[in-house]
Amino acid sequence: MSSRVITVRRTDPVRRAVRTLYDNDITAAPVVDDSGRLVGVVSELDLLRGEFEPDPRATVLPPHAAHEPPPRRVTEVMTREAVTVTETTDITTAIDLMVGKRIKSLPVVRGAQLVGMVSRRDLMAMLARPDDELRRAVVAALREQYPFGPSWEVAVHNGVAELSGPTHEHADHVADLLARTVPGIVRVRHLRRSP
Repeated sequence: MSSRVITVRRTDPVRRAVRTLYDNDITAAPVVDDSGRLVGVVSELDLLRGEFEPDPRATVLPPHAAHEPPPRRVTEVMTREAVTVTETTDITTAIDLMVGKRIKSLPVVRGAQLVGMVSRRDLMAMLARPDDELRRAVVAALREQYPFGPSWEVAVHNGVAELSGPTHEHADHVADLLARTVPGIVRVRHLRRSP
């Protein structure tokens, strides 16, 4: 999740919102009202709507005169019903929302407060973490919970954490859960070694 949230106001001119998204290299931004409350989302596609007319050089037919002026304010083009998640939403739920709703990012809310954005790019960044970095993060999480043992040997291959050590049923379950909390770990396997 990105906690530095770039927002636009519903009263902003469309061109200002275009520059905001473009300058910050983002594909969508939460739309807030004057009190900072989330009132929608505006995407690149929303902002492109109605901004261009056909190029008269591209066809032999004369261009139609536009009957309506292009949208002037964000409120005219934004999506009012924002699909949101919370800080505790499972990542698979967020992915299902992105795929099902065909959106690239989701506002993260705590109650009515906007606290971040999670984007497909954020999820890709998790998966792009090198295995040695993921291994160090898993080892650190296990040591924090179990500073005096039991201990596991940890290997990570393509985002899959392999934990090997003597069997400790309860501790193995907790170790599994801890390893899964490391962003970028996609699966956990337990390999047994003799005590």
